[in-house]
Amino acid sequence: MERGAIPIESCPGGMDLRLTLESGQSYLWRRDDDRMYDGADGGWYHTVVDCTDPRSTGSPSESGELIRVRQRDDALEWESTTDAVPHLRRLLRLDDDLDAIVDATPADPLIDEAYAAHRGLRLVRDPPFPCLISFICSAQMRVGRIHGMQVTLAREFGDTLVVDGETYHAFPKPRQLAAASVEELRGCSLGYRAPYVKETAEMVADGDRPEDALGTAYEDARERLTRFVGVGEKVADCVLLFSLGYLEAVPLDTWIRSAIEEHYPDCDRGSYRETSRAIRERFGEYAGYVQTYVFHFLRTGGSVPETHENS
Repeated sequence: MERGAIPIESCPGGMDLRLTLESGQSYLWRRDDDRMYDGADGGWYHTVVDCTDPRSTGSPSESGELIRVRQRDDALEWESTTDAVPHLRRLLRLDDDLDAIVDATPADPLIDEAYAAHRGLRLVRDPPFPCLISFICSAQMRVGRIHGMQVTLAREFGDTLVVDGETYHAFPKPRQLAAASVEELRGCSLGYRAPYVKETAEMVADGDRPEDALGTAYEDARERLTRFVGVGEKVADCVLLFSLGYLEAVPLDTWIRSAIEEHYPDCDRGSYRETSRAIRERFGEYAGYVQTYVFHFLRTGGSVPETHENS
């Protein structure tokens, strides 16, 4: 195992690892203590990266490379079967300038409270196929349940990697999920989502990849992703934001729709597409960061003080 550390001072605007990995945007990391999403302070997190992915770094590895990371003092400490630095910088968007992003966001009481409460939360850049499957599974589910589904899929269908006597599971490749039966997928608690996962995996295994949307205009990219089975506009926005780097994307989930109803009623245009466009016009090129902070702020019980609400 290689070991090293990334100074927090090299991450513009800071970094909070637990906030980033437990804010409901990525379901591909595991805590060594199995306490994801229970509010406890974080320790070691791990994931297995697929180095056959053309977006990855490093030499191809059939079973993937293990990356473990934790935040201690003023650094992200890591252990890995490869050099983890380029992977962590890519997956955790460590080069995003959070201060500049906050400064570029129009002043707003709710947004100001969310940024202040969770400073250091970064967007992730997950691999496209696992991100796509994770959010197909997210419909009408709490974050803990979504995470549990992905853990089970990896354990049942993914490659195994044994490091220092411990067994780790990579997220399944498209061909591995495509080969699973609907009944086997339902056995992983996917319910009605099981055929969606199988059919989408078959599409990707046959060469129709979510990353093919890269390079197209935002709304065209969202439309392209909705061709996958089980993918509506909200799931497509999640993939665009949390994997493909469209930082203007705003997934309109229940929490964000409630925020729009209470704080930005003028942005409710009656349809997903027009409401999304209005929110993007209001909050600009980093509207996806706004969405992620507000989602986590509201989901964890945050509220705007009356002095702000009435100002």
